[in-house]
Amino acid sequence: MTTTETRPRTQARSDRLPGAWAVGLHRGALEIRQFFRQRDQVVFTFAFPVVFLFLFASIFQDDVRGSGVTASQLYVPAMMASGIMSTSFQSLGISIAVERDEKVLRRLRGTPMPPAAYFLGKIWLVLFTGILETAILLLVGTTLYGVDLPSDAGRWFDFTWIFVLGLTGCALLGIAISSVPRSARSASSVVVLPFLVVQFVSGVYISIGTIPDWMLNIGALFPLKWLCQGLRGVFLPDSARVLEQAGSWEFGRIALVLAAWCVGGLALCLLTFRWKNRRDG
Repeated sequence: MTTTETRPRTQARSDRLPGAWAVGLHRGALEIRQFFRQRDQVVFTFAFPVVFLFLFASIFQDDVRGSGVTASQLYVPAMMASGIMSTSFQSLGISIAVERDEKVLRRLRGTPMPPAAYFLGKIWLVLFTGILETAILLLVGTTLYGVDLPSDAGRWFDFTWIFVLGLTGCALLGIAISSVPRSARSASSVVVLPFLVVQFVSGVYISIGTIPDWMLNIGALFPLKWLCQGLRGVFLPDSARVLEQAGSWEFGRIALVLAAWCVGGLALCLLTFRWKNRRDG
């Protein structure tokens, strides 16, 4: 009697589908493998911020008066922030729009896979590429431009939460903006243009001190400005904080803004994300 009762329970347990977390891990591994199979995308993703860092740091090499740093050192954390947003916001915004247009999302939605597993797979991809991109830029910055790595655990803790909140907020915005392009052909234009504008008004390519206040105020509405400022606070000496608009690193405000963007980005995703294209109904 015990044997006959145990067998159906065991069979039911074995027939149970894996959860979203387990499937998400497999999706993440698949996304990473697919990413590295596209060599041109890999080279462009990781080389783009490094090339721009080299160009700007080569053009602007003078000391920034009263800050204790050179102009080239200022570009290192800025390009790190830009690289984080590139691997999250830009990458997801374009790739998800393409997958929707090619009906990949529609086919996945028709499978038993939990919907959350798809997004977990994308998050694993973004986390992996974001860490790798940041490590490459840190290596270039420390070896070529004299940027010092933090020597105390507090700075590394600040770097961790800035990286996690910034990456999460930008990734959620990327998922949200993926619903805007009407086709795969227009995805790059729709996503790259606002990303380029935000980089200019957030102090990535131009020093904060030379950007008009009204542009800085617009840039302060987006996470990239605070991501740049936070990474400058981690990797530059305290003497450089005089270059900031408020004259300080404002770590508390950075945490609040980036956390708000995580919450707001999640709300935007829930309101706007679609598994099918507009023309499919």
